[in-house]
Amino acid sequence: MTHEHALGYAVEHHSRFARVDHLGIAVIDLEAASEPYRLLGLEPEGTDEVIASQHVKVRAFRVGDSLLELLLPTHPDSPIAKFLDQRGPGLHHLALRVARLEPEIARLQGLGARFIDTEPRVGRAGTRVVFLHPKWAGGVLLELVEHRPAE
Repeated sequence: MTHEHALGYAVEHHSRFARVDHLGIAVIDLEAASEPYRLLGLEPEGTDEVIASQHVKVRAFRVGDSLLELLLPTHPDSPIAKFLDQRGPGLHHLALRVARLEPEIARLQGLGARFIDTEPRVGRAGTRVVFLHPKWAGGVLLELVEHRPAE
């Protein structure tokens, strides 16, 4: 599929990403950080989930096909704790859903993408995830997310 680029030339459009899976938001207090979303009429989806390997507790709010994930560190060595120490609460990462991680990792590596690590790890709700380095993505920490097929 092609579409017209802003500069007036046609570009090939490949949609490898099904959608924005979620936005990760670093917080220092889950209850206080949840209040604005509750006032907007959103309610947490399911129960909070602790992802032990990343030392983080996650509370998710559904917004259409995507989630807002509030991320609370559970240990001082958590990447979220380090982010909060350096930058304070706020947007931590943007997550894009992919059909299969390994082919996407290989494709992006072939194009020179810089990863934090290329070994998928467990994410929220049994997903598999990897992170692209923010220095490669213009200052944005990107997460690629693969959901398990429905059983």
